[in-house]
Amino acid sequence: MIQIREMETEHGRLKYEILEDHVVLREYRGKDILLTIPVNIEEKPVTVIGKKAFLGAKSLRELVLPECIDTIQDWAFASCSNLEIITFPRKTLTIGQGILRDCFRLEQVVAVDEDAGIENGVSYLLAAAMNKLEAFYLFDLTAAGSPAWLEQWDARMLLLLEQADTEGFSKMLLCGEEDYGSKENHLDYYVEQRRRFKVRLAMLRLMHDIGLQPSVRETLTDYLQTHKKGESSEETWKVVLEEHGDDKRYYQFLLDHGCINEENFDAVLEDMGEFHTEMKAFLMNWRGKMTEREGKDAFGMLELEW
Repeated sequence: MIQIREMETEHGRLKYEILEDHVVLREYRGKDILLTIPVNIEEKPVTVIGKKAFLGAKSLRELVLPECIDTIQDWAFASCSNLEIITFPRKTLTIGQGILRDCFRLEQVVAVDEDAGIENGVSYLLAAAMNKLEAFYLFDLTAAGSPAWLEQWDARMLLLLEQADTEGFSKMLLCGEEDYGSKENHLDYYVEQRRRFKVRLAMLRLMHDIGLQPSVRETLTDYLQTHKKGESSEETWKVVLEEHGDDKRYYQFLLDHGCINEENFDAVLEDMGEFHTEMKAFLMNWRGKMTEREGKDAFGMLELEW
């Protein structure tokens, strides 16, 4: 006879089942933001996360699993819509289907062992393998970060970038995946969203560029520049302005990759309007330094000519 027991967390409850030599977590209910699964319960190791155990746990932002975990069953963490970081033991696990499905805000999958974890940048790529690339075969906690794994990751990314922006639109309409008459049913909107997805993917890889080959770097940079402010489509700029409006890292990224330059500078500031004053000051400071540098270079050239 199955006996389900309960234990308290800081802001919730865990239901579990005690078996002969291990514990299976069956269900979580609560409002914890950070939750660390215990190594042992009733002096037995927690080795299994049961089917749908954390399904729809919307409060969770960070979840840490213990080293003794060896099995994660179907949809264990699915629809944890605010989950940002999850930490796994770095070892081979038995993993069911859809364990991180619809975890749209997932940013990092951290894999650690007693010696060391994967590099920080790889944790972002591991998360993206699940919620952006939809490449379950890349969810390999032991191989993540290796040259072969990075090559596979980049191959999948490039495949998605090369797909036509209209890819999947007809199927979406035929399957009725969107409400009739909604903006999602318009081709222009669909294409824009596809491009934004590709921009986010390219930016992610360039920001976490461990093992990135020069040819791939060039391809990603070219894509972003093709959609910068002033081009026929401006999704690179729109993603930064609308999704990262006051994060200086992204403006510096655009400067570093030639997506904000003298040609589109005034148009960029005009788009920012009366908002994002700190970022506007940052950009104005950049242009001031560039003007000063160019002035010095010109003065130096005059001296040489003289």
